[in-house]
Amino acid sequence: MSQKILLTSKEVNIILHRLACQLIEKHLDFSDTILVGIQPRGTFLAERLKELLLKEYKVQDVALGYLDITFFRDDFRRTEKPLEANKTQINFLVENKKVIFIDDVLYTGRSIRSALTAIQSFGRPSEIELLVLIDRRFSRHLPIQPDYRGRQVDSINNEKVKVCWKEQEGEDVVYLVTN
Repeated sequence: MSQKILLTSKEVNIILHRLACQLIEKHLDFSDTILVGIQPRGTFLAERLKELLLKEYKVQDVALGYLDITFFRDDFRRTEKPLEANKTQINFLVENKKVIFIDDVLYTGRSIRSALTAIQSFGRPSEIELLVLIDRRFSRHLPIQPDYRGRQVDSINNEKVKVCWKEQEGEDVVYLVTN
């Protein structure tokens, strides 16, 4: 198994700032916008973006929730090992709000399809956008594309993208791992 660095800590930081600026361009004051981190890995990216929006760019109020999609996945009953659910934390209605799903890697699109189903339990958003740190564009099973992307990666099926966050792994870095 070998791994190659796709993004260094500095590059991740630059991308986070760019993504935050793109969100501000489109959503201005965030009064009708909600960030939703897809559990488990999208929550780190969502928290970092919220922190940047509040502290660096002085956006007043940014709503953030976390959505667990475990039981909405189409492969839910197709695995031998028991699935571990994460906690959904959405303490607000999404009715007529602009929802931005946030995840670390967009691969097949199946997680986002699951999130589209899961979010309906909290109301009917006026629109839904997708923000990802890494877009693996040649791997889609479904016609899902990000509205905001940090980096586009062309990888083949035996390669995996591994995103490390300083909050969990001690550093911000993205690897391309080959088996």
